[in-house]
Amino acid sequence: MYAIVEIAGQQFKVNKDKKIFVHRQEGEVGDQLTFDKVYLIDNETDIKVGTPVVSGASVNTSIVSHVRGDKVLVFKKKRRKSYQKMNGHRQDFTQLLIEDIIV
Repeated sequence: MYAIVEIAGQQFKVNKDKKIFVHRQEGEVGDQLTFDKVYLIDNETDIKVGTPVVSGASVNTSIVSHVRGDKVLVFKKKRRKSYQKMNGHRQDFTQLLIEDIIV
């Protein structure tokens, strides 16, 4: 069984007991979160597609950890102009454990 759910503006394919990384969510480690924007549910026997969401469906998750992603380097240079600039960025992520998919 899997579901397509929207979390923080992005869509994820989730299975039960799977861990995913999403953009930083509010809450402490161990807190429970519920997401109601479920677009599709597949039960191996039938597929429910929402218009736009499946009514009554939700995904229960718990926060495993808050982490930071790898550093992304942005380098700008204009040749023969003595201009170069380096900038770095690290995105904050939250690791979620999918506990249950409710139909």
